Amino acid sequence: MQAAVLTGIRKIALCTIAAPPPLQAHEVLLRVMTAGVCGSDRHYFTAGRIGEQAVTFPFIIGHECAALVEQTGAAVTQLRTGDRVAVDPAVSCGDCDQCRAGRPHTCRNLLFLGCPGQLPGCFAEYIVMPERNCYPLPAHVSYAQGVLAEPLAIAIYALDFMDPRPGQSIAILGAGPIGLCVLAAAQARGMEQIYVTDIVNERIKAAQQAGAVWTGNPHIIDIVQELLHQGVQPDAVFECCGSGEALQQAIQILKPGGKLIIIGIPNEARIAFNIHTLRRKEITIINVRRQNKTTAAAVQLLAQGRVNLDFLLTHRFPLAEAQAALDQVSDYKDGVIKAIIDVNSSR
Repeated sequence: MQAAVLTGIRKIALCTIAAPPPLQAHEVLLRVMTAGVCGSDRHYFTAGRIGEQAVTFPFIIGHECAALVEQTGAAVTQLRTGDRVAVDPAVSCGDCDQCRAGRPHTCRNLLFLGCPGQLPGCFAEYIVMPERNCYPLPAHVSYAQGVLAEPLAIAIYALDFMDPRPGQSIAILGAGPIGLCVLAAAQARGMEQIYVTDIVNERIKAAQQAGAVWTGNPHIIDIVQELLHQGVQPDAVFECCGSGEALQQAIQILKPGGKLIIIGIPNEARIAFNIHTLRRKEITIINVRRQNKTTAAAVQLLAQGRVNLDFLLTHRFPLAEAQAALDQVSDYKDGVIKAIIDVNSSR
């Protein structure tokens, strides 16, 4: 089968690789139709690592995908050949203390698609996944929309930490795919006072068109002074860009008792905070680790039309042009928000 293989820093090659092994009883063989390029893929592509997770080349990256069921294992009961599915890329063991505590996303034995030392990614024609990781897509939800179930699930999980209430406000620092999914998921919960920042003007425009009440580019204006001058102090700030500078901005604009919810992946291993600001305002800092049992909710929001994320899908590439897709996302070219790779599909 064909796969887009990461062979070195900023190097992708289209290669022929071995077909997946025979199915275990609860597994399904998936024909990957469409895959998304995520910020973590960009880290592996440009730096070869995220923190201690370093790529051993060659390696197949990619974890956001929608697929067609090609074959089912002997014990599979809920899926059939020909079903269209969104994929939860995190395979947990179900037996460790974390899984038993309802935290499969921090499973001690977690295997994640496209994560070094765990599972090869979905930039390949076929993958094998457990049945429980596959969520059926209604016919009216396209494969491209199905890809967005994964980042939307992260946004839903992050919002759960805030437990939004009527009249509350939030700021989203970083209007990439995750930040814009947080915006859409917050609106689906009835939130209206949503403030968004980004350093890419095309993403600022996307946030404006999606309904943000205020947007700002921190490379152009002092967003802290501007928001405080307007009397804006959000109940929660969602940091979605992996920027140390954005984290500092967050603690300055948060109201006392507010929550700083960190989703972005910073390049730095260590980030310092002004502890006096944190303690005086009694800020709660929450780190978000992917998502936890929210993929079904994400698929439901998409299927019901309660969120429309089509505006995120700015660029499409065939599998043979995966190099161009990663280059574009890594360099923020041409106003890209979400690039997707049509592995086996043009729909």
